[in-house]
Amino acid sequence: MNKAELVAQVAKESDLSKDAAEKAVDATFKNIEKALSGGDTVRIVGFGNFQVAQRKASVGRNPRTGAEVQIPASRVPKFRAGKALKEAVNG
Repeated sequence: MNKAELVAQVAKESDLSKDAAEKAVDATFKNIEKALSGGDTVRIVGFGNFQVAQRKASVGRNPRTGAEVQIPASRVPKFRAGKALKEAVNG
């Protein structure tokens, strides 16, 4: 499912126009992004948790040349599925 399909499904199930559903989906994603960039965790009961994790600096290899490359430390978003989502996926 891509974003357009998600918007269409939200519009259908919530009796909203596609424009209103797209605004709602965009606002949801934007607010999750804003919370994560601020270092917060987003907990959606029954769905899962979005959080930010620190990735340490490391040394990698350029696959073409084999030369070592320094990979800088970074912050990465992570998602952990909640119990209800896991149960829904597993049947």
